[in-house]
Amino acid sequence: MFSSLELTLMLLGSAVLGVVAFRMLHLPPMLGYLAVGIVIGPHALGLAAENEASHTLAEFGVVFLMFSIGLEFSLPKFLAMRRIVFGLGMAQVVTTIIATVVFGWFVGRYLSAYIHLSWQAAFALGGALAMSSTAIVSKMLTERLELESEHGRKIIGILLFQDLAVVPLLILIPALTRDSDNLAETLAWAGGKALVVLILLLFIGQKMVRGWLTIVAKRRSQELFMLNLLLITLGAAWITERAGLSLALGAFVAGMLISETEFKHQVEEDIKPFRDVLLGLFFITVGMLLNIRVVLDNWWLVLLLLCAPVLLKFALIAGLARLFGSSNGVALRTGLGLAQAGEFGFVLLNLAGGIKLMDPFVVQVVLASMVLSMLVAPFLIAKSDAIVMKLAANDWMMQSLALTRIATRTMASQKHVLIAGFGRSGQSLAILLAEEKIEYHALDLDPERVQEAQLAGANVSYGDAGRRESLVAAGIYRASAVVITYANTPSALKLLHLLNEMAPTLPVIVRSHDDTDLDQLKKAGAAEVVPELMEGSLMLASHALIMMGVPLRRVVHRVQAAREERYASLRGYFHGSSDAGDDAELERLHTVTVSEDAHCVGLPLSAVDVAGCGAFVTAIRRGRGRLEVTPETQLASGDVVVLRGTADAVAKAETLLLK
Repeated sequence: MFSSLELTLMLLGSAVLGVVAFRMLHLPPMLGYLAVGIVIGPHALGLAAENEASHTLAEFGVVFLMFSIGLEFSLPKFLAMRRIVFGLGMAQVVTTIIATVVFGWFVGRYLSAYIHLSWQAAFALGGALAMSSTAIVSKMLTERLELESEHGRKIIGILLFQDLAVVPLLILIPALTRDSDNLAETLAWAGGKALVVLILLLFIGQKMVRGWLTIVAKRRSQELFMLNLLLITLGAAWITERAGLSLALGAFVAGMLISETEFKHQVEEDIKPFRDVLLGLFFITVGMLLNIRVVLDNWWLVLLLLCAPVLLKFALIAGLARLFGSSNGVALRTGLGLAQAGEFGFVLLNLAGGIKLMDPFVVQVVLASMVLSMLVAPFLIAKSDAIVMKLAANDWMMQSLALTRIATRTMASQKHVLIAGFGRSGQSLAILLAEEKIEYHALDLDPERVQEAQLAGANVSYGDAGRRESLVAAGIYRASAVVITYANTPSALKLLHLLNEMAPTLPVIVRSHDDTDLDQLKKAGAAEVVPELMEGSLMLASHALIMMGVPLRRVVHRVQAAREERYASLRGYFHGSSDAGDDAELERLHTVTVSEDAHCVGLPLSAVDVAGCGAFVTAIRRGRGRLEVTPETQLASGDVVVLRGTADAVAKAETLLLK
């Protein structure tokens, strides 16, 4: 047997290898954790055994996941999407559970000699199968730029209700183990306790949490804030557990309480490391439950339970989306996006197996099928367009009509500016272009935004700027420039690649968040890159200089010089202890004090090749003054040299200066 330290090291090492392997395959890390659990578990290599300690830590992973879901609970957000969340989402969860209970009744009546499945077990199974993977789906939608598309909004709305549905299911499933004659009384008692606890936590706890966190924040201690955050989360989980409910319910409520305070965003960042690490351990323990021998001996049943629920969920969700007014293409894409199993499905299945509600054999084969469905999900979503084109005969016609609408609106345009994205930046640009009598046309994937903007007279169409057909319809060959207004480097690079193929001489202006990807975007073909942080710094400096009495002409000249140097004088900044986790590839500023016995003393800068290390000298301070940085500038003892470059580059340059 391993010692505690050896077991911890083995789990960490295995997790690292598993996650690296799956990230190299562009698959979610969660699948890596599951694979690691399967391999090292008691049913495979037997390197790790299931015990109380591992299950307790895994339960903490679920606690912090539910806490994060609670943080995202926003009443305005739900009200804006209430028809999708509480209409389509509720219909999907309820219908899936009912269908599974009916299947359980059929099995109990006609196949009881082969498999035992009570209606209580079927209810728990239905709850588990109703869940889809938020982690996988949201990642795939983000990468495909489909979060704001019509089917993307429906998928996110359904996922939101699934996350909420976990809370009552965590209460209901344990109650199903009680005497069936008193089930109604048991459920009423559980519901009453939940209501009392929730009222106490939400109404009394909200005021206490806000007031207490304000007091803690004023102490300006990160450690104290983190300690109180853990205390609130685990304390709320303990209260709900003592009330006979679940730890996860209390954590969800704690997240809701903090989501209404001004500390929400800080808490999200602080809690993320705990959540991700402990949740990874949870998925490892789920993988450890899988008995490979049972799966291999019953491969046909696992395959059946993989195909049947995936096809059932796909058909069910697509049908419900169609009933709620979606087109065939949108309904099919929604169904394909949510056909797989989800993280909370493992939580509910684990719960049902732990309280002996479900036969261990059933748990094993269902668990295997759920893991396989999540492995299939990324490929299913990636091929969704091709699948929809084959299944929906009229989807290509609907897409053609959408492209025709774009072409109709831009047919008369010549030398216009094509705007990719019509958010705040895109709309501001459109207003300025209109004032200068310059034609423009914008493409955006938010149907509500497009509809409202069109009613207001804006030249905007619903379309994906990342698709060749949309660009052609928007008159890319007649345009004078393209402006990418969203600060998303991967999607901008994808669009730049497409534009280089279609119109290589067309100038493209790209918005980026900061200067991190400036060179990469320029290399990809951007004529101009506008880092919003750099521009913000320039505007801030401009106003400060003008207020200090510096002539406007000189201020404009300095700002223009900074832009012409591609923001070189502004790139990088001095990193502090709070930036310790920053990307090592980001440029930073670093000061080096030249000592008496330093190698560079008396040498000109040209003789000290810091550029060969990938770093640059941005300034040299001697005493109270600054020296002009030229290749002939000689360094002396006591000089302070300011270096710019990545962490590795400035470290090498410092060694070169001082060796």
